[in-house]
Formats: sequence, C-alpha cells, structure tokens
Amino acid sequence: MENVLNHKSYKKNFVVVLVIVVTLIVSMIAGGFLIGKYFSNEKNVPVLSKEQLNENVSEDRKNAITSVVSKVSDAIVGINVEEVREVRNPFYDDPFFRQFFGDIGPQKQVVRGLGSGFIISPDGYILTNDHVAGNATKISVTLTTGETVQAELIGSDQVSDVALLKIDKKNLPFLEFANSDNVLIGEWAIAFGNPFGLFEINDKPTVTVGVVSATNMSVTAEGRRVYKDMIQTDASINSGNSGGPLVDIEGKVIGMNTIIYTGGSFSSGSIGVGFAISINRVVNIMNELKAKGSIDRNFNVGFNIQPVDERIAQYYELEKAEGVIVTQILRGGLADRAGLKPEDIIIGVNGKPVRNQQDLVYVINDSRVGDVLILKILRDGDEREIEMTLEGQ
Repeated sequence: MENVLNHKSYKKNFVVVLVIVVTLIVSMIAGGFLIGKYFSNEKNVPVLSKEQLNENVSEDRKNAITSVVSKVSDAIVGINVEEVREVRNPFYDDPFFRQFFGDIGPQKQVVRGLGSGFIISPDGYILTNDHVAGNATKISVTLTTGETVQAELIGSDQVSDVALLKIDKKNLPFLEFANSDNVLIGEWAIAFGNPFGLFEINDKPTVTVGVVSATNMSVTAEGRRVYKDMIQTDASINSGNSGGPLVDIEGKVIGMNTIIYTGGSFSSGSIGVGFAISINRVVNIMNELKAKGSIDRNFNVGFNIQPVDERIAQYYELEKAEGVIVTQILRGGLADRAGLKPEDIIIGVNGKPVRNQQDLVYVINDSRVGDVLILKILRDGDEREIEMTLEGQ
C-alpha cells in the first residue's frame, strides 16, 4: 500500500515539474522573441554610422555665438597702412653735434601700422578708426578671400576718431547696424578684428566674446579727440583690433572697437576694459564724411578758461566748486561778440551741466561750424544765458 501511494505521489510531482519546465522554456522562447523584436525595431534604437555620429556632435557644438561668427566674419578686413612722419634726431639739438653736422632739420620717415575695419556696403565702403588710417599715405585692405586691394581714404575726423575708406569691389558681404541707443548692459558683445596682425596668417579675423559692461561712457583722451557715448565691454580688445566691429547676438554692429585700458604704461594687452564708439555716433560722422569728405570744425571760440577750485568758489561765494571761469577774451572774437566777459562762470552748455573743464571742452571740440553754443553763466551772482554761433575762420 505504501509503494502504491509513493508511486502516485511520484507521478504527481513529475507532472508538476514537467509543467514548470515547459512553462519556463516557452517563456524564454517568447521573451527572446519579444526582445529580439524590440531591439530589431529601427524606430526605437537607430543604428548610426561613424559619419552620422560626428555630424550630430558637430551640430551640438553650434550655438548663437558660432552663428554670429559665420554671419559676420566675411565682412571683416585687415588694414595695413604706411604713413610719412617727420622725425628729428635729438642729438641735433645739441650745439656740439650741430658744430660738426650743421643744422639738420627734421627728416621724413615711413611708419607702418595695422588695424581692422568692416565692410558696410556691397560696393566697398569700409569703416575704421581715424587713428588707424586718417593720416596714411598708403592703405592696403586684406579680405577674407586672401585678396589684398588698395583703399581710398574718403574722409576722416580726428575728433570722433572715425575714418571712411573705399575699395573698388562689388557684391561684397557687409554688416548691418543696430540701434546703439537700445543696447542693454549685460547683453552679449562679440569683438572681431586683427589683433597684432593675426589676420594676415589665415585671412580670418579673430573673435572674442564678452558682455556690454556699461554704456554712454566718456573717456579722457589726448589732443582734440572726443570719446563720448562709448560702450564698455570685457570682450578682449588688443592692439590691432582698432576699427573692427563690436556686434550683438544678432550679428548687428553696436560699436567700433577703439581703445583699451591696460592698467599701466608698461602693459599693452587687454585686462577686460575695452571701449567701442557707439555705432549711432559712427553713422552720423560717416554720413558727413561720405557727403563732404571732412567735418568742418575750423573755428575759434575766442576765450580761455580754468576750473573753479575751492579758492575761486569761496571768493565768488559759490555753493560748490564746480564749473569753469573765463580768464581771457579775444577782442573781436566769437565770445566777445556774443557778450561773454572775463570772470563769467560757465555752469552749463546746451542744456548740460558743466562741472569741470572737460565737460565744456568736450562739447566745444565736438561742435561744427554753424553750430550754436548756449552757455549758462553766473555773473555777479545772477544766472543768464549767452548764445554763441560758431563761425568758420
């Protein structure tokens, strides 16, 4: 009896095991079939070639900056100039040397320089700085095609530091202008140019990227130059970048790279403080240069000034040591005829305050023949206005 029961139990267990084994085999076959179907489905897992993988990586590297570079680069030019300057050997001022060599005057010397520029029309007009090409006797322009052509100086303005060139070419790539009055502090700023002559190596401009750090900046300059309405950027600007464009993220020009602050007389590289002339100011100058070749600033206001210091402010019982005082009037000159007098204290010009000497000098230097200066003055403690029309000499 026990053997019969054991035999039945054995058969029952054998059937259960057999069912389990068959179930596992069927599951494995079905699972393998489904997995194979899944991984063989091209819609779910694309099979990419090496070339396709490289193409996808390249696409991922593209961004707004690289798009601007592609759009702008072909309109950038390298500029090489020759300028004739008179130089005098300092030894010839010594009586001992003059005794042997005689009175030798200044000698002419050819000085070479370089800079950047950008094409603004398909027929070959190019913008750059006056300090790059304004006094040049020979101007060569290198295009991104590798071609070098001679350029004509259409006109330049020392005060604004803007020059307009022209090359004899057609169908050229050119840049569009933004409205620099709408520039935002913190927006992208991309500088193109020819620093240290690197453009000549591969006929391509260099590119540096930063942001707009400040707008409407005034920068003190030597001589008669007036650097106002400047855009400050931390995009690296170096020697040779002068005259190149500063563009926004749309590839439109917001300024012309012009000067850098180096932090000291023994440094010549960028430390992240560069300045570009706002393109609205550049365009105003450019239009005059294109029409007349120059800007007529040949006038003499006919008066001298000095800053109002604490001593002068106390003497004239002024609230603050601000403004400038007239020290001398040229008899019969513009100021004399307008009614300005010695000891008049100028505190405003054309609706803007005059806090120091630079405020007034900047406005005068930036004026043209025919402009009207409205001077706000203090005379004997009373405020009054004097109108002066700038007449050519």
